[in-house]
Amino acid sequence: MQHIFAFFCTSFLGAVLGVNFPSNIQIGGLFPTQQSQEHAAFMSALSQFTEPPKLSPQIDIVNISDSFEMTYTCLSVLQKVLDTAAEKNWQVTAVNVMTTTEEDYKSLFQNLEKKKERVVVVDCETDRLNAILNKIVKLGKNGVGYHFILATLGFMDIDLSKFRNSGANVTGFQLVNETDTIPARIMQQWKNNDAREHPHVDWKGPKYTSALTYDGVRVMAEAFQSLRKQRIDISRRGNAGDCLANPAVPWGQGIDIQRALQQVRFEGLTGNVQFDEKGHRTNYTLHVMEMKHDKNRKIGYWNEDEKFVPTAVDQQGANETTNLQNRTYIVTTILEAPYVMQKKSYEQLEGNDRYEGYCVELAAEIAKHVGYQYRLQIVSDGKYGARDPETKLWNGMVGELVYGNADVAVAPLTITLVREEVIDFSKPFMSLGISIMIKKPQKSKPGVFSFLDPLAYEIWMCIVFAYIGVSVVLFLVSRFSPYEWHNEELEEGRDQPANDQTNEFGIFNSLWFSLGAFMQQGCDISPRSLSGRIVGGVWWFFTLIIISSYTANLAAFLTVERMVSPIESAEDLAKQTEISYGTLDAGSTKEFFRRSKIAVFEKMWTYMKSAEPSVFVPTTEEGMKRVRRSKGKYAYLLESTMNEYIEQRKPCDTMKVGGNLDSKGYGIATPKGSLLRNPVNLAVLKLNEQGLLDKLKNKWWYDKGECGSGGGDSKDKTSALSLSNVAGVFYILIGGLGLAMLVALIEFCYKSRSESKRMKGFCLIPQQSINEAIRTSTLPRASAAGTSSGENGRVVSHDFPKTMQEIPCMGHSSGMSLGATGL
Repeated sequence: MQHIFAFFCTSFLGAVLGVNFPSNIQIGGLFPTQQSQEHAAFMSALSQFTEPPKLSPQIDIVNISDSFEMTYTCLSVLQKVLDTAAEKNWQVTAVNVMTTTEEDYKSLFQNLEKKKERVVVVDCETDRLNAILNKIVKLGKNGVGYHFILATLGFMDIDLSKFRNSGANVTGFQLVNETDTIPARIMQQWKNNDAREHPHVDWKGPKYTSALTYDGVRVMAEAFQSLRKQRIDISRRGNAGDCLANPAVPWGQGIDIQRALQQVRFEGLTGNVQFDEKGHRTNYTLHVMEMKHDKNRKIGYWNEDEKFVPTAVDQQGANETTNLQNRTYIVTTILEAPYVMQKKSYEQLEGNDRYEGYCVELAAEIAKHVGYQYRLQIVSDGKYGARDPETKLWNGMVGELVYGNADVAVAPLTITLVREEVIDFSKPFMSLGISIMIKKPQKSKPGVFSFLDPLAYEIWMCIVFAYIGVSVVLFLVSRFSPYEWHNEELEEGRDQPANDQTNEFGIFNSLWFSLGAFMQQGCDISPRSLSGRIVGGVWWFFTLIIISSYTANLAAFLTVERMVSPIESAEDLAKQTEISYGTLDAGSTKEFFRRSKIAVFEKMWTYMKSAEPSVFVPTTEEGMKRVRRSKGKYAYLLESTMNEYIEQRKPCDTMKVGGNLDSKGYGIATPKGSLLRNPVNLAVLKLNEQGLLDKLKNKWWYDKGECGSGGGDSKDKTSALSLSNVAGVFYILIGGLGLAMLVALIEFCYKSRSESKRMKGFCLIPQQSINEAIRTSTLPRASAAGTSSGENGRVVSHDFPKTMQEIPCMGHSSGMSLGATGL
């Protein structure tokens, strides 16, 4: 950029007189007045460069028209600005200040206020720039939130006294570095030598236009001195050129003069003076300046290679501390429990005492560490801050900072990239992530057979098959092994033992043995063979492990009422449509899903933005109410810290499911370039190291919790078992008893029927034999002598003697009868 507005342009017209190389060259200049500093700098430069050839001034005082200025300066700069705006999608409003009245200025700033645009670029010469700034001050548009960028190369030449301590941010550029030795030395020469010749000139500091004039004269002087040393003829002999010809005929020696100008290089008032092959100045540096209270400061520099390079921010000085202490800052925040809440006696209190919460105490601690006074202000629209994609305007607390309505934002404001581009954040004072809130499902009541829950149904089935398999193997092993067979013991009245051998492990006894071992009750029989004992041993080991595992889990399953959650993760939400889900409107969570490139989150965002009715809610309070009203048909995506807090509040009917979807943090926000940024950042770090941040979170999250560690009213309940927990055991007991009675009845009926068939006829036997049989049957004997035990202890042989069993029986037709006394 090139702005020489004090005299609009400086022309160097060379006239060459004489033969060979001339000893005197006239240098012309156009100035609006002879009392300007530029005119004095021009004359001073000519007087200092005395080496031949001598440069003689040829000065004209010209009233340059506004059309000249607009044509050669403003329009070219404006075109570059518009081109850049088109590339970066900026919205630019161009205003011609030369034809703008005071009423037009007022209307202009009213439109900017309506559009929430407070960044103003002013591009004009210094005199008109000062007039525009005075009008801005008169309209009162120099307050906090406004950012004026002065497109001039002489930031130090502008009168900014009325902008000091106003709150507005003023940025500009400075070509002349007054702290360098060369400008200081030349300015001292001007004051000493030219103060008498130019008494009306202000020599407090070199204007950038005066510095350009001085360096321009030096460029001409060194170029002609170089040509003279090279003995290059620059006279008009030969081809003198004709500018009016069509096409124009160039001057023959012009190429030599151009080459000499391009080769000039020195350190001047404007820094390094050097030109490229096209005659454009190169390798120069612009200092980026900023108005900071009662002084201007350098915040960086720009050059062609490195572009803009910010310099280290200076430490907070005594003056800045005084300014912080002498001003009341506006701290914007949002009503969001437990961060900021209204006290019960809100209407009777005033100022900051009306509020309580985590962020209220945090703001007080930061103000105490930094040393400033503040006033809490609730954001008017109740939003955190997002940029409207159509109007490009920021809302919420971010908008309050961007547009200068607040100085600090102490709230659960998430640090994001888009916000960091327009405001500054401190180090995070709380870490968190996006989580899922659903309505807490009803606790599942224990079923009748809840005692089976400690082991999966697959395990129970395997146990049943193992039980049957072991019993069958035991039966087969006992049949094959000779050691399981043994002779029956002698019956009383029998002279010699029977030749039949018995085996106790029939199929029913094998099942009985396995069942007794599994129930850890034992059995009245046991294997005699080695193979049978191996089967029994491994079965005992198996039952030991199974019963121990079952017992270990039984208490937990019977005493804890489990809740079955329909959603466990974001993937569960994405792959179903029965449960709708949404986020806070105009918040960082919504922006996360909008910008995410992860397939699951992209699928969720596609659903949320097209869902009808809308799944977005204006406030977190509304989202919480929607979760509770939906009866499990709505899930709310929000920060994990807020989710954990709501879970601890009555009626204790919400819960957090799954892990966090991302990782981020809350930070304290300040406007770009605010003095509070560094002090607030250091205060947050100090509070974190002191453990105060963790203490505040425990105070407002858990110490004031209403649901206890288990949620709901679990703290009022005991872990005693109810009848519903063990009802199945009683049902099995009753069922087993009933089954036993039924089996006993069936056995009785079967046995009675068999005996009745055997005794349906009358037996014809002698009286003596009958009496002897009856007497013999009533003789006392050992239970084992007269019977042979069968499976399950049943009696195989009858109680009658064998002689009695062999008596032939006859029907009624025999004509013989037996008396009751005889039997």
